[in-house]
Amino acid sequence: MTNAIQDIPEADVILVIGSNTTEAHPVLALQMKKAVQSRGAKLILADPRRIELAGLAHLHMRQRPGTDVALANTIAHIIIAEGLHDAEFIETRTEGYEEMAAAVSEWTPQHGEQVTGVPAKDIIAAARLYANAKSASIFWAMGITQHTTGTDNVKALVNLALLTGNVGRPGTGLNPLRGQNNVQGACDLGGLPNIFPGYQPVTSEDVRRKFSAAWNVPYENLDAQVGLTITEIMDAVLDGEVHALYVMGENPMISDPNLNHVRQALEKIDFLVQQDIFLNETTEFADVVLSAASFAEKWGTFTSTERRVQMVRPALAAPGEARPDWKIILDLAQRMGADWSYDSAEEIMQEIAAVTPIYGGISHKRVEKLGGIQWPCPTPDHPGTPYLHKDKFSRGLGLFSPVEFKEAKELPDADYPLILSTGRVLFHWHGGTMSRRSPGLDKLAPQAEVEINPKDADQLGVQDGQPVRVKSRRGEVVANALLTNRSPVGTIFMTFHYAEAAANLLTPSHIDPIAKIPEYKVSAVNVEPLDVLVTA
Repeated sequence: MTNAIQDIPEADVILVIGSNTTEAHPVLALQMKKAVQSRGAKLILADPRRIELAGLAHLHMRQRPGTDVALANTIAHIIIAEGLHDAEFIETRTEGYEEMAAAVSEWTPQHGEQVTGVPAKDIIAAARLYANAKSASIFWAMGITQHTTGTDNVKALVNLALLTGNVGRPGTGLNPLRGQNNVQGACDLGGLPNIFPGYQPVTSEDVRRKFSAAWNVPYENLDAQVGLTITEIMDAVLDGEVHALYVMGENPMISDPNLNHVRQALEKIDFLVQQDIFLNETTEFADVVLSAASFAEKWGTFTSTERRVQMVRPALAAPGEARPDWKIILDLAQRMGADWSYDSAEEIMQEIAAVTPIYGGISHKRVEKLGGIQWPCPTPDHPGTPYLHKDKFSRGLGLFSPVEFKEAKELPDADYPLILSTGRVLFHWHGGTMSRRSPGLDKLAPQAEVEINPKDADQLGVQDGQPVRVKSRRGEVVANALLTNRSPVGTIFMTFHYAEAAANLLTPSHIDPIAKIPEYKVSAVNVEPLDVLVTA
C-alpha cells in the first residue's frame, strides 16, 4: 500500500475493485466502513458479485469478469474527455501521458458498456466522482491480479491515480491489499525470483557485488539469472529440469491452479521437503517433513500490507520438536557446509537493515518502542513513511502506461458455458490448513458451496442445496448449490478452502506473462445437477 490503513477515513472517494474486503481483509474493511458511515466518503465498488460492500457503495459497477482494463480505460477516457484530469500534476510529476491518452481514446462510455456490461451512465458517474474528489484512494486485491492480464489491470489503475493527482497525499494512493500476515515482508526480503532483499535486482552486477561482500560469498555464486515462479517450477519438474523442492508454509495441492497438473509434478519430483506447522495435502508427497513453530510461538517481525514492520512475540511454547523457521534453515545450511551463525531473530534483523536500504533504520528495539515502523525507513533516526511518493516517485517521474484490453485466455463456449470465479469466505483462509482445524470456524462454514444465480439454476434444473458437479477441461468437483443473486447471470463462484471439493482442480494454468500469476478468476465450466448428496 502506498498509504496507511488509518489513512483510509481521510478519503473523500474510495474505489474498491477486485477485492471482497469485508471477507478477505475484515479488519481493514472496518476503516472503509468508518469512512463511509462516519465521514461521509463515497464508495465506488467494481466487482461482478454483489458482495457485502455493495450495501455501502454509492455506486456498484458489476463488470464482466476479466474486463477490468476495459473499465479502467473507459474511466480514463471520460476523465480526459471532460477535462477532469490534473494538468499540473501530469505536467510536473509524470511522463508518458500522450501515449496513454491515445490508447484510451477509443474507450467511449458506449464502447466500455459494450465490453464490460456496465451501463455507460454508471461508468461516467464513477469517473466524475473519482476525478472530482479532493482525495481519492484505490484499493484492489486478487480480483485484479489473478488474471492473465493482472499486470495490465494494475497499470490501468495506476493511470487513473496519475491522471487525477491522487498520489502522495493522505486519503489517496494505490493500495494493493496483501493476503497473509507477512506476504509483504516475504516480498520485501527477497521471496521473489528476480530480487535480493529490498527489491534489488539479481540482474544488476553492482547489486550482486554488494551482496557478495556482505555475505562473504564468491561473486560467481550469485546467479544473475531470474528464477522460477511456483507455477513455472511445477512445469519445470515435469520437464525434468527441477529435481528437488523445499516448501515452507504453503499447500500447493490446494492453493495452486490445475491441481491434477500439480499432483503429477509432486508425484514425479525426486525429493520434496515440507516445512509447516501441520500436515496437509502436500505433505502426503513429502520425503521429509520439518516441524515449524507457528506465528504465536516465536520472536521476530512481520511486515503488514501497509508496509508496517511489527514485532511478533511468543504467546505460548512451541509443541514437541517444532522450531522457528530461521533456526531450521540455519541448521540445514550449516549441515550443507555454509558458515552461517545467528543467535537470535534480532541479529538477523540487524543484517537485514545493513543490506536493505528501505529497512536501514529498522531494529527490534525501535519497532518495540514505536509499535511498528512503515518502510522506507533508511536511517536509525528516520520516523518511517506513512505514505509514499509525497514529492517524487522512486523512479523520478510517475509513468503512464498505454494498456490494451485483452480477453481472458479461456472464455465460455457451448461445452463449458459458465464462468467460474474463485475466492474466499470470511471464516476460512486459503487452503484451510489452520482455519479448518478450528471447530468453531468449521461449524460456521463446514462445506464447499457452488454459488449460482437463480436464473442460471432455473435453466440448469438446480435447486438450492442440491449437489452439483462442476466440470472444466481439467477436472471436476462436487458440492452443494447455493442459489443467490450475489453472482451475476453466467458466473458461478466457489471458494478454494475445501480439499474435498478443491476448486483449483478446475482452474487453468494460464499465467500473466509478466507477474506469472495464475488466472484463478476466469475459468470456463459447466454445471450438472446430481440426484444423490455426495458427502466427503
